[in-house]
Amino acid sequence: MLQTPSGGAGHGAAATDSGLMSIGTVLTVLRDEFPEVTVSKIRFLESEGLIEPQRTPSGYRKFSARDVERLGHVLRMQRDHYLPLKVIREHLEAMERGEAVQLPVVGRQRDGEAVPGSPEGPTAARIGRAELLAAAGIEEQELKEWESYGLLTPLEDGAFDAEAVTVAELVGELGRFGIEPRHLRAMKAAADREAGLVDQVVAPLRRHRNPQTRAHAEARTKELAGLTVKLHAALVRAALGLRQP
Repeated sequence: MLQTPSGGAGHGAAATDSGLMSIGTVLTVLRDEFPEVTVSKIRFLESEGLIEPQRTPSGYRKFSARDVERLGHVLRMQRDHYLPLKVIREHLEAMERGEAVQLPVVGRQRDGEAVPGSPEGPTAARIGRAELLAAAGIEEQELKEWESYGLLTPLEDGAFDAEAVTVAELVGELGRFGIEPRHLRAMKAAADREAGLVDQVVAPLRRHRNPQTRAHAEARTKELAGLTVKLHAALVRAALGLRQP
């Protein structure tokens, strides 16, 4: 049996033991811990055989509490350990057999806290090139193409910001629908403009003499980033005439 994970997924499972959930409900449950998760992402993980929701006679997906728990494990192993889907599947199978699973420690940091086992102490959240290729399931040629369009940019030492994993996965998923990296240049330019707007707002806080005020700049940046992402998504849905899932 899989252990109930901490965070949003476990809470959602406890709240929905009485029945099955639609994919929209699952999305709402998971977004507390995984704000970047999408319906497309859940469907992709299903297509890869990592989850197997039930289907109604009319074809709608229905997820059990165990499905949500399993999704939480998958998303957490991707986010925190950058594991490729094949390895995640093997870990899940081992966990279901009751075997102990040792997940790799990646040298990175979340919210200013050092990761245990990291010999260099606190460092910026980052991932190596080989780790990125493995986590996203792509080849070097694809990564170079994405870099040429500015969708992914390595740091000075050749490593990547940890968020590059999410970007790579989403670019790959869009590619399955025929949307090529060159089509995403406008989206990247829009993201850069939004980031510039957030920077303008928090810049005075970062320059403040009071250390507490400077520390508050990080929280304000995250808050504004979340709001801009939600606004962008809402504007896209409105332009397409879609309702909130």
